[in-house]
Amino acid sequence: MTQSEPEPRLSADYWRMWWATGVNSVGDGAFAAAVPLLAIMVTQDPRLIAVVSAATYLPWLLLSLPVGAIVDRYDRVVLMWRAQGLAALIVAALAGFVALDRIGIPALALTAFALGACAVVFANAAQAALPDIVAVPLLPKANGHQQAITTVGLQFAGPPAGSLLFAVAAALPFGLNAASFALSAALLATLPRRGHVRDGHQPMRTAIADGLRWLVRHRLLRTLAVLLGVNTFCFQLGNATLILLATHTLRLDTRGYGLLLAGAAVGSLLGGLVGARLVKSQGELRPLVAALVTNALVFVGIGLSPNVTMLGALLAVNGFVTTLWSIVTVGLRQRIVPSDLLGRVNSAYRMLGWGLIPLGALAGGLVAHVFGLRAPYPVAGILRAVALLVALPVLIRTMGPS
Repeated sequence: MTQSEPEPRLSADYWRMWWATGVNSVGDGAFAAAVPLLAIMVTQDPRLIAVVSAATYLPWLLLSLPVGAIVDRYDRVVLMWRAQGLAALIVAALAGFVALDRIGIPALALTAFALGACAVVFANAAQAALPDIVAVPLLPKANGHQQAITTVGLQFAGPPAGSLLFAVAAALPFGLNAASFALSAALLATLPRRGHVRDGHQPMRTAIADGLRWLVRHRLLRTLAVLLGVNTFCFQLGNATLILLATHTLRLDTRGYGLLLAGAAVGSLLGGLVGARLVKSQGELRPLVAALVTNALVFVGIGLSPNVTMLGALLAVNGFVTTLWSIVTVGLRQRIVPSDLLGRVNSAYRMLGWGLIPLGALAGGLVAHVFGLRAPYPVAGILRAVALLVALPVLIRTMGPS
């Protein structure tokens, strides 16, 4: 008998990328908790608060396609650390303005847009770079670890830190975010360069068209992209005014809001840790459909939550199934799309999937203003259920029984 080969392990390069993601996520979590707290110090109008949220995601609609072509043209690692370095400078400037009490909704929205643009570059480059670092059989595991560490920082460790620091001084959480971006950039700069990717001399318009054409012709990924677009629109429709639902309707204070976000992260963390095993044992179709059904039901429940405990529990369930969805769909793209097209196809996918988030935020602010702070979540849940019913036959045919 021949001795079986040892199971492949994630490389040291991957773990450096993992640490960079974790460090950055802590700062982003602090930022995510502090921005709405800062916004409600400036205004109580849900429509204006929704504008700040919309500005964060608007770059996914406006910049995603050209960024995808850039990701397929230049060294992806270099793009990642440069995007992080620029974000560090932007947030450091914001911290200074907040410390001087010279910040308003327009400046906050502009800063959110600039950081969103950096995030478009970083996220597209990171997803395209991962298959260069990780073997294909390990992609679900690697994506699960990435989701887990992102959750720990963005939702578990960062928000309590951000809300507590904000209670001490409004500028402190933004300073923490700037430091996290800088440290993340330093870690990413130690990764080996991958050089230029193919088609470096191809016209930008042609390169973008190639990525769009590939996605449009692939029925499964095209359907998932459109479904993601509806779901993220609905997510932000509900989530844009969560700060007001928690602090005004359910009477949470600043520290309690941070703890609510951290408690909700428990579900996301669990999803990142066990999601890859679920996909391995159940296949991809069952976890995907279960996640989408649960998302729709949870959103209706969030709007009806009688207290903070129920709200936190439902947010945790939502975090679990959202992470499960991400592990399945990101892995599918990384496995199916050719490496030289991955940046462009990813960018087209995420433009369709994330481009409606700003409209969702604005719609959420309007619905909350007209119908009350509880209304956006049930509306979003019903829309999600309808979208799933429309897409389900395609998912079953293209993914097959599991």
